[in-house]
Amino acid sequence: MKWLLRTLFLFVVIIGLVIGALLLMPGDKLASILAEQVKGQTGRDLTLSGDVNLSFWPVLGLETGPVTFGNAPWAGSEPMLSAQSLAVGVDAAALLNGDLRIRRVIADNPVLRLELSDGRGNWELEAVAAPAPTGGSSSSGSAPSGSETGQVTLDRLELTNARLIYVENGVTTFDFSNVDLAASWPGPTSPMVMKAGMRVPGGKVNIDLKIQDLPAYASGAVTPLKLALTAPGGEVGFDGRVNLTGEMDGKLEVKTQETERMLAAFGQAGTGVPFGLGRVADVSANMTYTKEGRVSLRNMVAQLDNNRLTGEADIEISDPPKITAKLEGGDIDLSRYNAASSEPAATGGGGGSGAGPSQDSGWSTERIDASALALANGEIRLKANSIAVPELTLGPSVLTLSLDRSRAVLRMNPATLFSGQLNGQVVANNRNGLSVGGKLNAKNIDIQQALSTLGGIDRFTGSGSGAFDFLGVGQTENQIMRSLGGKGNLNVGQGVISGLDLDRLMGRGKGSGGTTVFNSLSASITIDKGVLTNKDLLMSLDNFRADGTGQVDIGGRRIDYLFTPVALRANSGEGLSVPVRIVGPWSNPSIKPDLTKVIEAAAEGKLKDLEDDAKQKVLDKVGGELGTTVTETEDIEDAVKNKLEEEAKKGLLKLLGGD
Repeated sequence: MKWLLRTLFLFVVIIGLVIGALLLMPGDKLASILAEQVKGQTGRDLTLSGDVNLSFWPVLGLETGPVTFGNAPWAGSEPMLSAQSLAVGVDAAALLNGDLRIRRVIADNPVLRLELSDGRGNWELEAVAAPAPTGGSSSSGSAPSGSETGQVTLDRLELTNARLIYVENGVTTFDFSNVDLAASWPGPTSPMVMKAGMRVPGGKVNIDLKIQDLPAYASGAVTPLKLALTAPGGEVGFDGRVNLTGEMDGKLEVKTQETERMLAAFGQAGTGVPFGLGRVADVSANMTYTKEGRVSLRNMVAQLDNNRLTGEADIEISDPPKITAKLEGGDIDLSRYNAASSEPAATGGGGGSGAGPSQDSGWSTERIDASALALANGEIRLKANSIAVPELTLGPSVLTLSLDRSRAVLRMNPATLFSGQLNGQVVANNRNGLSVGGKLNAKNIDIQQALSTLGGIDRFTGSGSGAFDFLGVGQTENQIMRSLGGKGNLNVGQGVISGLDLDRLMGRGKGSGGTTVFNSLSASITIDKGVLTNKDLLMSLDNFRADGTGQVDIGGRRIDYLFTPVALRANSGEGLSVPVRIVGPWSNPSIKPDLTKVIEAAAEGKLKDLEDDAKQKVLDKVGGELGTTVTETEDIEDAVKNKLEEEAKKGLLKLLGGD
């Protein structure tokens, strides 16, 4: 028994001396030994600086100062991992059984660079094959096959103030700084759970991620994935599948309370989101993401502020993103798209058909924020029951919006507007300052609705058709209206002008109670520097016609126009053609007979009457003196000559003794 006790004592002493020797070994010597072992197992360089401390039981651990771990030979020259300090610990008992149970990996200020190329990840570590023995039989004492390696698990991974870089096929996909990351994979059949936090402008982004089968994922197989991301202003959730290349397929949900704040958190500060397009958003869809950076959304339901849209979309992730979408909606309200973010949300949709700016305030001088035109490129097709935009509301419409480098083209195929149909396109270009233009064809438009909405004029009723081209430039509504140029034509069927009674003005009786009923109206227009000019207006009524000419100052919101009624039959000598001048602010112009024209016409008539009366008296007097009748068309000199010839003839006959 004594020899057994002495043997055990000697074994303990030897182990103690070995451990003591290791503990007393200089740090640089320990670092060199560890680097050689890592190099032999992985083929990569491990550089340890500063003090190196070891622990042996129950955790075989290492704590060091600055450290770098080399990248894969095919990857970039930068190390895969570097940190100011590193602590690593593995379960010593599990290691004796051939399993690698990592108790902890803790790094301060690390830089983790993950690279993927041709399906290979630089995080995949391959053991370096041992050299073949030089002599003797290799069958006895041979090492176990590499396929018989033990299980690998991870209890705790912590990265503090980390920088995470992901490079895919030579292109940096993301580069995040100030990241805190914690991960756990307690068993081979347990899910890998990761939590990450990143400080961003306005707050912090937190990510919770769960990969159900890490070994399958690491081998390249598709495995279930759950992800939840919260950020300043909103959150993102995903429940689906993923593979090693990052391709994903599953249910996506995006909810924002402040979309602009969320965009700022991800580096898009200053990007304005029009009200009605998702300042507050709730979007869900079946999402597919490919390694080429394309996102497909199917069975999509999007609640954007007050507006609900359904449909599908394809998004190409780029700067800016490219979007192709087909959407359908009910009553879409974009009437307050430029409202300040601090304004309360509107209630209900489909409004926005109120009158234009008041005559006192004129056109708005507030700068128009057109930055939303640069948010994306692509084409979006929208079919809706109604679409309300500032100052007007479209009925059932099919619209296609094309976006290309801050230039938007809205095509109407058709749009229902003012109870009629509108075909054509409107263009907003913000590449070098804002300009707005269009080319439109209208059919069966309600004239009263159109004029009341666009200009506050509500005196005309009728249904009309026409064509209109226009272009305006400026950063405010006022600048655009004062710079307008273009041309157009209008044809209106039967209608009414209220506040103007041409029958009464022309002396045709009782009139129609302060209104003029016309059978048709046609006109062509030109616009230059915000002033509309018309020279050929023709209005047809039952018994007369009215011509018109004048100008409408769109920028100044004023009108100066002259109607000239013309009688088609004499009306028994009664009545008088009375030109009518419309002048003043177009929301409430003065409509009065042009007295100057009336006085001129009346004076011209009186003078002619006086002239005719005097002429007739002269003719009667001369005829009486001559004893003959002098007509209006007969020359007085000829009448006198004829009378003298007649008297001379009579005298000559008497002289000759005739009768």
